[in-house]
Amino acid sequence: MNLAALHQRIATRDAKLGVIGLGYVGLPVACIFAEAGFDVVGVDIKADRVATTNAGHSPIEGQEPGLADLLARVVAAGTLRATIDYIALADRDIITINVETPVDEDHTPRYKALKSVLRHLGPVLKPGTLVIVESTLAPGTMSDLVKPMLEKTSGETVNQGFYLGHCPERVMPGKLLVNLRSVSRVCGGETPETARTMIALYRHVVQADLDPADCVTAELVKTAENAYRDVNIAFANEVALICESVGGDVWQVRELVNKSPGRNMLYPGAGVGGHCIPKDPWLLIYQAVEKDVPIRLIPAARAVNDAMPLHAASLAERALTEAGKTIAGSRILVLGYAYLEESDDTRNSPSAVLVERLRELGAEVMIHDPYVLEYQGNVHEMAKGCDAVVVMVRHREYVGLNWAKLLAETTEGIVIDGRRAVQAQLESIQLRRIGTSPLAEDR
Repeated sequence: MNLAALHQRIATRDAKLGVIGLGYVGLPVACIFAEAGFDVVGVDIKADRVATTNAGHSPIEGQEPGLADLLARVVAAGTLRATIDYIALADRDIITINVETPVDEDHTPRYKALKSVLRHLGPVLKPGTLVIVESTLAPGTMSDLVKPMLEKTSGETVNQGFYLGHCPERVMPGKLLVNLRSVSRVCGGETPETARTMIALYRHVVQADLDPADCVTAELVKTAENAYRDVNIAFANEVALICESVGGDVWQVRELVNKSPGRNMLYPGAGVGGHCIPKDPWLLIYQAVEKDVPIRLIPAARAVNDAMPLHAASLAERALTEAGKTIAGSRILVLGYAYLEESDDTRNSPSAVLVERLRELGAEVMIHDPYVLEYQGNVHEMAKGCDAVVVMVRHREYVGLNWAKLLAETTEGIVIDGRRAVQAQLESIQLRRIGTSPLAEDR
């Protein structure tokens, strides 16, 4: 099938779609295309996730407005089904790849999941299929890895035996469906005709700009936008540390800075987590570093943000010392283990770094998170006998807590507020403010 014929099948919704990876991105992607009237097959290596999906139940916990209901509808309608078998993709006209693309401890992308997909997909690829990688990639990965590997495993040549594009997702947990539908996308194609065909496809589900580009531009845009955010968060965090050192209030400083035209200082906090922002800056600079381009700002920002949960641990240690206790042997309650409010997503959670550091210092750590199954429970019961509380995630449950009651259940009434979740109740519960960082210690 050539692209003109595929374009026509897209217009009439006769094109058959495959989605590889049914996680935080792939599952909602499969659902919205199924809702739009396309026949969709999802492939995932996890048999339990496939079974849950085929039962019409969402495997994603946390607050994802509309996703569970949409999944149930499209499964019941027969427009979406899931499998672990790649052979189900043999009749697909379009296949999207939505798998994780992490970096190693040395910040090097290894693409284990992506390579596995390409090995399994190539042998079943139908001639004329359009393959779209939605996973975030280091610039140059489409040309240096995806294209040659898929040509090798399929025995076909790009733009002859199959077509190739890159359309990186722009979503975050808690807003998956609304982001997929309302946020613009860059449609990077191996050729301009491929990009136009991709735009025709995504136009069925996206009510925002769809911009044509080549693959490397799409790679650069996605990684640069997340690096941009990471750098700006690091600036806010560094200003917060400066405010703490001189006795200033970073929240007032932020408010007044943003009254200046063109300024948008972001929120400081106890660390940056998730699958994207902690690793996409490394993806952006990977090949440039390999080519000896001097890169300074982005690694520095990563260092600032990575240090924030360690700073939270230091504040807890200092507060306990001022209370006449050592952190070794103290019991500390950590509130929130997901990286984001109202989510169960624990990938690159700053709380994990905090917990590890507290335990290194000899503290006994209790963890609570209403969305992470292993850490659910009664927060008031968990607070009893604790010497300090560290708030790491701004879940609504924590903002709405009766903090006077909770802290009365602890031995010292210490709270390290890493997300400004306690601020609204500070005056009413008459806590003594002894710090002015975003991780203020209150007693």
